[in-house]
Amino acid sequence: MPTIGPATAGLDRRRFLKAALAGYCGAILNRLAPAADQPVPASDRSQMGLASNCWDVHHKVQVANGHKGDLSDPQVFLEQCHRLGAGGMQAPLGVRDEQYCSQLRRWAEEHRMFIEGSIDLAGDRFDVERFEKELLTAKAAGATLVRTVVTPGRRYEQFGSAEQFTASSQRAIERLRLVEPIVARHCMRLAVENHKDQRANERLQTLKSISSQYVGLCVDTGNSIALLEDPMQVIEAYAPWAFSVHLKDMAVEEYQDGFLLSEVLLGDGVLDLPKIIQTIRTHHPEARFSLEMLTRDPLKVPCLTDKYWATFSDVPATDLARALRYVRARANRTKPLPRVSHLPLDEQVKLEEENVVKCLRYASEHLNL
Repeated sequence: MPTIGPATAGLDRRRFLKAALAGYCGAILNRLAPAADQPVPASDRSQMGLASNCWDVHHKVQVANGHKGDLSDPQVFLEQCHRLGAGGMQAPLGVRDEQYCSQLRRWAEEHRMFIEGSIDLAGDRFDVERFEKELLTAKAAGATLVRTVVTPGRRYEQFGSAEQFTASSQRAIERLRLVEPIVARHCMRLAVENHKDQRANERLQTLKSISSQYVGLCVDTGNSIALLEDPMQVIEAYAPWAFSVHLKDMAVEEYQDGFLLSEVLLGDGVLDLPKIIQTIRTHHPEARFSLEMLTRDPLKVPCLTDKYWATFSDVPATDLARALRYVRARANRTKPLPRVSHLPLDEQVKLEEENVVKCLRYASEHLNL
């Protein structure tokens, strides 16, 4: 009988753990997934789509399971959106062949759903040729726009100096200038998300420097709070540029280094959602709204630490004071912030789906979405 050395034993152990995790994750999904032939009735459906990261917990479980019907497949995700009662999806489509795109487009049209793509401009693997292929995939699938981010990560976590952030912002402008002729040539719109990177004045300056009818915003309704901005003032500034919207509600809570920020069920947070929707629709009644309800622990916004301020040399102290007053005035109006990492994986998966369904129902019943 052959002996197993330390290296082989370690490898076998890793294989065993991976297989065990895959089996566990598969059991979770099989137990929780409702029947595919029982979608929400048409009368109860929302006009709002789902951003793909609403399904992050499910996606991680499926990746761990090596599931062939992985939610990174746009067709699978679109069918999930339909089953849950959403009106469309915003998701990475990748590069797909003509047959796949035609089938996806027909399925969306038959079910009266919209499709928006998502392409990353911030990553190290960006290249213009692949961008155009992904854009053409989105167009062939029936999308009229793609959403993007142009700066990696959260500004106050990703960068250690103003110079680093400035260099990243300049790279973002250069990439937008590279892809603008492509989106213009194909009559597609590029919606740049405010992604806890640039503050409103910086983002609008970037857009004005591009000066294109094809480059605008995917307006995230909650991200600006982490940059010490008043969320309603940001919405008013961004609304004329809004091609698309990530709709979310937020709750806040103080902690020793600043404040905590958390996505919560629509209607349970501090944002004036009807006013936000009306403000955007006044400028762009055709803009699509996609839910971005992330089921996770609160994010730390350490605005009382030196590290946080490394890239904010020109932000006045009054903005910090206003942000802290905003948090203190609203923290006691909300329920305790949701925390999920302590829950078993099957409960996290179940909670994620419940959160999405509740938000879609609220949007349909209370927000005319």
